[in-house]
Amino acid sequence: MEDSIDTAMAVFSDQYLSSNDSLLFNITPTHFPRLPPIIDQTISITTIVILFITMVSLGCTMEVPKIKAHILKPKGVAIAVVAQFGVMPLTAFSLAKVLQLGPVEAVVVLICGCCPGGSLSNILALSLKGDMNLSIVMTTCSTVLALGMMPLLLYLYCQGFSNLESAVPYAGITLALVMTLFPCGIGILINYYRPQYSKTITKVGLSLLLMATVVIGLLAGMTIGGMDLTLTLLSPPLMATAALMPLIGYTFGYVLSYLFKLNGSGRRTISMETGCQNIQLCSTILKVAFPPDVIGPLYLFPMIYIVFQVGEALLLIVLFRVHRRFFKTPKTEKQVYEAVDGNQIHISSV
Repeated sequence: MEDSIDTAMAVFSDQYLSSNDSLLFNITPTHFPRLPPIIDQTISITTIVILFITMVSLGCTMEVPKIKAHILKPKGVAIAVVAQFGVMPLTAFSLAKVLQLGPVEAVVVLICGCCPGGSLSNILALSLKGDMNLSIVMTTCSTVLALGMMPLLLYLYCQGFSNLESAVPYAGITLALVMTLFPCGIGILINYYRPQYSKTITKVGLSLLLMATVVIGLLAGMTIGGMDLTLTLLSPPLMATAALMPLIGYTFGYVLSYLFKLNGSGRRTISMETGCQNIQLCSTILKVAFPPDVIGPLYLFPMIYIVFQVGEALLLIVLFRVHRRFFKTPKTEKQVYEAVDGNQIHISSV
């Protein structure tokens, strides 16, 4: 674990950034003050550790037979991938244009919009009686496809902004994405050989994520200064972006899957998967791949995003539960059990 953290820190060190021509920024450093070295390193290590633990937890939810079953019938996964890498990046680009975000803010929002789905979407899909197999497979596929799709989408959408063509650290982002596959693979192996530990690891990972979010926020608030933090993160354009992005993702994910005639559980699953981004990956990329005087407190934007992401999802869950309780529909979903292999059972809804 310590070796992995040391490697990550070396990859994203200042020497590496300054020596790599692809990471030269033509965004002029802003007024953001540099964090004290100890605090800056503490936050960087914390974000990397939490990303590592989160991706191990994500891997613990993945089962090879379920992945194979959806690959053989890829309709749901194909729709989900189109929604993930079509709807969210376009939403981020459109909001950055409409709300006239500055160069740094636009890059931050684009990176957030191009991130793959996160493990939180699995919990939200479960709360909505979604198709858990589809949810887990979609998260898996989007994480793997992000290796190519995320740098490509960032390159394409940055063409729509002046002076942003070389402002994105593509090499650093690609390395961060590659690094996520290693802990994810560890989680898959744990789930395969020691499945009795998977649920515990997943719960611990989510608990540590919540605690780390609070700790990082407090450290940043104390060192950057409350006024700078408030003026930057809580500005109306950024708050509007954080509120609208997940809502648009939930809505268009549901509409797209409805148009392709997926069942109710599939529509709800793709809705959650589309609107939920991997904010742990986003925070880590923003913190370790950008110079502190360029990114400032904006690496905390994903934490603002997750507040709206979870809040809006909880509202949808409440509405869904109320609807199921008080309004009877002529067609009710029933679970169908389909054999995947000799030991696995696939549960779907029709």
